[in-house]
Amino acid sequence: MDFSVLSEALESKSYSKIADICDNLMLQVAAEGFAFQDEWPYTIHLLGHIYSDDINSARFLWKSIPLAIKDSQPELVAAWKIGQKLWIRDHGGVYEAIRGFDWSQQVQGLVAAFSELYTKKMFQLLQSAYSTISIQDTALFLGMDKDNTTNYVVQQGWIVDPSSQMFTVKKQPVVKEQKLDRSKLQNLTEYVFCLEH
Repeated sequence: MDFSVLSEALESKSYSKIADICDNLMLQVAAEGFAFQDEWPYTIHLLGHIYSDDINSARFLWKSIPLAIKDSQPELVAAWKIGQKLWIRDHGGVYEAIRGFDWSQQVQGLVAAFSELYTKKMFQLLQSAYSTISIQDTALFLGMDKDNTTNYVVQQGWIVDPSSQMFTVKKQPVVKEQKLDRSKLQNLTEYVFCLEH
């Protein structure tokens, strides 16, 4: 089985491509009738779906993996723990699952990139959903201790109130849609009409 495309994607940190590459390789192998269970990179495949925020595909992949493989690959089980926490929206549990395993060198970069991506996603969620939020809740969502959380959000322009242990969230500026000038639209229409006739 040639995993060179997958290896290249991992080396170039093109993590968003991992799930598609693995899905396509799996389809190729299945179409050719080869048995691939023992050598298949299930952990990378599963983490690729998790990285791509496709938890449904991750669940289906997990269910399709033979029990003997799950029993023999603790790293695969650890990757699925991340998926389980995502499924039940246990934000703090996602970070616990990430930190709770000593990842192999082959997947360390992918797990670290997912962790960073997930933190950014959670930060954007907090930024859009709250005007004020406690330091403790923010730390849970971002998977950091209180000091690192405070440093992270203050760098993003949030204001901390040490006495109440609350953050005031700095909202992102709303991008206003540009209104189309009717005269410009008319000119464009006339130009296209002239090109066509």
